[in-house]
Amino acid sequence: MTNREHEIYDVVGIGFGPSNLSLSIALEERAFDEPERALSNHFFERQPRFGWHRDMLLPSATMQISFLKDLVTFRNPTSSFSFISFLHAVGRLPQFVNNQDFFPTRREFHQYLEWAQARVAARVSYGSAVTSLRLASTGAASDRLQLAVADVTGQGCRRVEARNVVISTGLVPKMLDGVVSDERVWHSSEFLQKFRGMDPRELRRVAVVGAGQSAAEITRFLYDELPQAEVCAIIPSYGYSIADATPFANQIFDPRAVDHYYFGSEQTREAFWRYHRNTNYAVVDDEVIRDLYRRAYDDEVRGTDRLRFLNLTRVDGVKRAGAETRVHLQGGPGGEQAEIDVDALVCATGYDSMEPTELLRDLDEHCLRDEAGRLRMERDYRVVTTPDVPCGIYLQGGTEHTHGLSSSLLSNIAVRSGEIVDSIVARGAGGDYQRSLYAGAAGLR
Repeated sequence: MTNREHEIYDVVGIGFGPSNLSLSIALEERAFDEPERALSNHFFERQPRFGWHRDMLLPSATMQISFLKDLVTFRNPTSSFSFISFLHAVGRLPQFVNNQDFFPTRREFHQYLEWAQARVAARVSYGSAVTSLRLASTGAASDRLQLAVADVTGQGCRRVEARNVVISTGLVPKMLDGVVSDERVWHSSEFLQKFRGMDPRELRRVAVVGAGQSAAEITRFLYDELPQAEVCAIIPSYGYSIADATPFANQIFDPRAVDHYYFGSEQTREAFWRYHRNTNYAVVDDEVIRDLYRRAYDDEVRGTDRLRFLNLTRVDGVKRAGAETRVHLQGGPGGEQAEIDVDALVCATGYDSMEPTELLRDLDEHCLRDEAGRLRMERDYRVVTTPDVPCGIYLQGGTEHTHGLSSSLLSNIAVRSGEIVDSIVARGAGGDYQRSLYAGAAGLR
């Protein structure tokens, strides 16, 4: 089964961030509870080791979801892989309870993720990039997919076959149009690495572009870490907007909300986005907003102008001039144009959704798409395919158009992973179930 010459698995995961880590745990717990239905599995991750937004683990940054929305609890509250189990294992449970906070720091949650992945690491190959995915047979219908997996250090390639593939390669950092990351222009996803590579004394003026949580957190961090520097926050809105974390709004991240979105009308789906984007997109936690305003007010009291907010302003272009970066701005209350020179520019400009098209290029004729060219998805996160592809192709991410706002967020990963495992088990190794679904695929989203 695991012979390196001819590896065949029931499930192969491409990417090993929190989503596929949760899937790996769900597979392990299924094998423990029902050994007769255990699924052989392996995961391939391009990074040399486990990491989740390592360069955004700022000292004061907290999670924006409850610790109970961990890798497992919503699927299996008794799991030994829960955040509570982690706290108990490291001897910190009483202290955490005494802290009376539902939201651990991002650093502590990352420690939890590392602790969990260490327990399943035997089934993960790091430094391994899946370069192609195709049917294992070009003749009669095959129940397997073939993956080419390259060692990122150039130590060779291995061929792997899988009856089911689960793709979770993560979000894609999005830069400003026409702007390229370099040693002075950074995307927020690489922030700490780039910041630590600088001499802080060289940073006399820095700018942060964006109106979301990452932009605000980085602005606060730079203001606190660089007491000699001017920090400019370039914001397209009139200041930061608060994230709606109230109980009714948070219901859109409940597992049942996925059904309401998937089976809802176009008007229902539009309402989800229109009314509830402010739960996650281009919004900031109340505590961070108040922290920044307090710092700006203290500057006024002291008669300094070290923290500047350039509201209603967009970056129109960036030019490098030696060690300095010239940022062209457009907007402001009067719609004027301006330029500022900075020693570092941080683009907290968000991410694009996971896009598996390139990975699925050799299967494109078998993967059905909707009128807008997006992959058609079953409710169980499986790509709708032609009847000659009985194997399963599942996505963890990139399904916002069918499954809603929580498709790429941590909030629903425990339940989603359980649903994928249940689907794989229910479908078995054969293709009859897939073919019966395909007969009605014209009405599927």
